Amino acid sequence: MGCTAIPAFAQTAPEAPAEAPQASAVEDNSAIVVTATRRATSLQDVPINISAVGKDQLERQRIDDVRDIADFTPGITIADTGPGSTGTIVLRGLNASDTDTTGATYDNALGVYIGEVPIYYDFKMLDIARVETLLGPQGTLYGLGTLAGAIRNIPNRPDTEKITAEWHGRVYGKNEASKVGYQLDGVINIPIVKDRIAFRSATGYYDDPGFIDYPLILKTPGVSLAQAPRSPAITQAFADANFAGQKDLNYEKTFTTRNQLLVQVTPDLTADFTYAFQHTKTGGGQYNSNGVFGTGRYESAARYAEPVDRRAHLVSMEINAHVADIFDLVSTTAYTQVKNKRRGDNTDLLLDLDYDYELFPAFTSWNESEDTRKQINQEIRLVSTHGGPFSWVVGAFYNEQKLQRDYREHVPGLPGVDLARNPDEIEYASFNRAKVTEQAVFGEGTFKITPEWQVTAGGRLFNYTSKVSGRAVTPLLGDPVSPYALKAAGGTSRKGGNVWKFNTSYKITPGLMVYATYSKGYRIGGPNTVAPCVLPLKPPPFQNVCALPNEQQFGPDSTKNLEVGVRAELFDRKLTLNMNAFKIDWNGIQVASATVNGIVGITVNGGKAKSEGFEASFQLRPLDRLAIQGTYSYTNARLTEDVAKIISVNSPAGKYPSSPIQLDALSGDRLPGSTKNSGSLGVNYTMPVLGGDLTADWTATYRGDVVTRLGWDRGYGDKLDGFILHRASLSWQNDTFTIGLFGNNLFNKYAITSIANDRSRIGVNDGVRLRYFRRTVITPRTFGLELRVKY
Repeated sequence: MGCTAIPAFAQTAPEAPAEAPQASAVEDNSAIVVTATRRATSLQDVPINISAVGKDQLERQRIDDVRDIADFTPGITIADTGPGSTGTIVLRGLNASDTDTTGATYDNALGVYIGEVPIYYDFKMLDIARVETLLGPQGTLYGLGTLAGAIRNIPNRPDTEKITAEWHGRVYGKNEASKVGYQLDGVINIPIVKDRIAFRSATGYYDDPGFIDYPLILKTPGVSLAQAPRSPAITQAFADANFAGQKDLNYEKTFTTRNQLLVQVTPDLTADFTYAFQHTKTGGGQYNSNGVFGTGRYESAARYAEPVDRRAHLVSMEINAHVADIFDLVSTTAYTQVKNKRRGDNTDLLLDLDYDYELFPAFTSWNESEDTRKQINQEIRLVSTHGGPFSWVVGAFYNEQKLQRDYREHVPGLPGVDLARNPDEIEYASFNRAKVTEQAVFGEGTFKITPEWQVTAGGRLFNYTSKVSGRAVTPLLGDPVSPYALKAAGGTSRKGGNVWKFNTSYKITPGLMVYATYSKGYRIGGPNTVAPCVLPLKPPPFQNVCALPNEQQFGPDSTKNLEVGVRAELFDRKLTLNMNAFKIDWNGIQVASATVNGIVGITVNGGKAKSEGFEASFQLRPLDRLAIQGTYSYTNARLTEDVAKIISVNSPAGKYPSSPIQLDALSGDRLPGSTKNSGSLGVNYTMPVLGGDLTADWTATYRGDVVTRLGWDRGYGDKLDGFILHRASLSWQNDTFTIGLFGNNLFNKYAITSIANDRSRIGVNDGVRLRYFRRTVITPRTFGLELRVKY
């Protein structure tokens, strides 16, 4: 896995703006054209680890965003944490931080691209020609250097010759949901000046009903009781007096649009202008509360609704110029802005810190945060076109990210708050600003020693600067209400480095190729989004919730990667087989930890790790209209040296008062967040019916067990069971219409994909039961109908 697509559904001519022919169940990997090496090449001829999912498969399997891609792309584990974030993506086990139920909004271990623009965001895969996934470092071919790999969403481009249009609708029901979900989207392509200028727009709206209920939301915060004194079971009379529950709060309402204007000045000079926007709203998390106060599998025990509002803008300009039959020049200029607003139940954090707020019977707390990430990047790349045995790619890259985080915690109704000075009842507030700039030059060259044997070498030189500033206040202890009223503290970090890559491949026969790659990966460091401490620290009873100078920044980490692989097409291309084995040594790993003051989550560096594995995939076409495809991946990712005091737990576990202590991670500890074993098996059959094609598709996917933290068995973590999911569809299509029935999670499997916090924080503080422990659940059975019309 990781070395091929499930090619029965992939589409040819991925970059072509014109209507490509529909893929059939007998299509093979040689028909899939990818551009990961910066040249259009058949997938089976690419001598690196790459998989591709084509347009037809994206549609048939209803893959709407990156959270769905792991089921069909080997080597990836993705915890779908709902529409409130992109989710947690782990490539080949390269993750050392605890799992979480809120997912991630950014991860610089990998690159996620829309066309040529790097942006870690789950834009909907609407009007996408294919998705390419590259496992391993990509710093010698791409402006954004990546430690673990890259996921490239390649959009269909405008067509300057003819008007085309398409619309698609989907309606479905979902177990545990009280409403029906639907999706509407459309694509239109308009030539403005024939052969010169064209416009293409893809727009959609997604309304998912959600399936997680919040039965314990307070009616009047600060007045209503979250539980009866001394933590007995909740009676119906108590619930009626204090709670105003809500259903299906993990709903998704997303509007998305991507608009492109193509200007072809001459056959050798084109410019593509893109504007994309996406807005997602949800009302709560995709997690349950482990049965606290009798809550069920699809219920949260949160005291507040937990809405998230996410917006992303992307503006880019891509210029392609063919220069004198010597090289192509590609220039990409882009600006992206991602803004996330989030509210959450903050009560358990303050109960766990044990500030005695729980002595107020109606005590609860909620927090609000606003995170904004603005990114400007410029990449210029030259790709040789002169022919001959030597080819090359060279480029330069500039990236600037500005981050702003504002955070506040409220304690409604808490006695003693001066409402005249602090009308919003703020207990803690902070702001954090950061700016990270990176410059790099990169390139690689390939020499064909013989027509069958090639060797490639590449390198990258880069440096980055990270600046951070911010301030925190505790207004209940005499600080100003706003952190902006005080002078900010902060610091600057500067580092540089290099990466390299060596690759060779040999075609033993036209249908059999072996390859090997040895490369170095590097991930830059950056700022922790915690307000810096102002020294000297204030003495008790003041709450110092801040980052010490050595906690304000985290440093880079790096990998060395060795991989060997085989690509084969056998028996007149009726069998396609791809296999590879890899070994990754990871040094200075970036891992989640916590500040000394306030126990706020940060990233630190420490330790070494190793990931070794094997990946394989196949497609068998015993009949013209029948395709059977499967994948398997094994990944053994673990620490290779002890790391002192990095696992945070409460001591004594589950009791208050308690003290946070940090346990050692040990050599051999399994890395969290990814599965050792995963795979898929699918069958696709097509037959002619009523002037069109009737296609039946069934796919089973397997995700093995996952541990939730380093040293999970002694650090109060969990090992989450593996599970198998089934999906199927039956559709009829001709040149104009497609109509079909589909079902996901056909047997309504219940499974946990990640957890938040650890079991040392499950307890009772002065009679108040904590609800800290949360478990992300998979989407229950979904079944529906869809229609697609093309003009």
